[in-house]
Amino acid sequence: MNYCPDCGGTTKPRIPEGDNRERQVCDQCNTIHYHNPKNVVGCILTWQDKVLLCKRAIEPRYGYWTLPAGFMENNETTMEGAAREAFEEANATAVDLKFFGLYNLPRISQVHIMFVGELKDGYMATGEESLDVGLYAEDEIPWDELAFPVVKESLQRYFEERPNRSVHVADIRGKPGSEIEITRLE
Repeated sequence: MNYCPDCGGTTKPRIPEGDNRERQVCDQCNTIHYHNPKNVVGCILTWQDKVLLCKRAIEPRYGYWTLPAGFMENNETTMEGAAREAFEEANATAVDLKFFGLYNLPRISQVHIMFVGELKDGYMATGEESLDVGLYAEDEIPWDELAFPVVKESLQRYFEERPNRSVHVADIRGKPGSEIEITRLE
């Protein structure tokens, strides 16, 4: 950031008084511009013992499979965001969503908040951000074609503990295509 979006003045990185981290600070109006992690919300939707997956039509990871998820918007709750993403990506209506897990991805400054619920009437259709959508049993999931480590971790935990719905928290370090380190915190 070189210019302040509030007044147009120039910004410089410095540690504001009373802070302990470098921030972009406007030289003109002294506004401190914080850059904080982004929230990603998503869901595992099920229908008759199968889970909904979407094949990505956008980068990153075009052509790989994922759970419906995306960046949270202003003025919505995490659950509303997860339901919206399911509708945008798979024309799917989420029913009875419950908190499933929280995944910290410090390398990319993201926090993923996942829910689990049902796919209303089993209906889905390809959305604007998807090449394909489908329902998959555990042994049908294209495990080697999943887009992100958080998707794989969420699905593995879901299938491991399907009868018991416990909450999951993990730190995920590394990037797709390299060694991934997962620290389960619960």
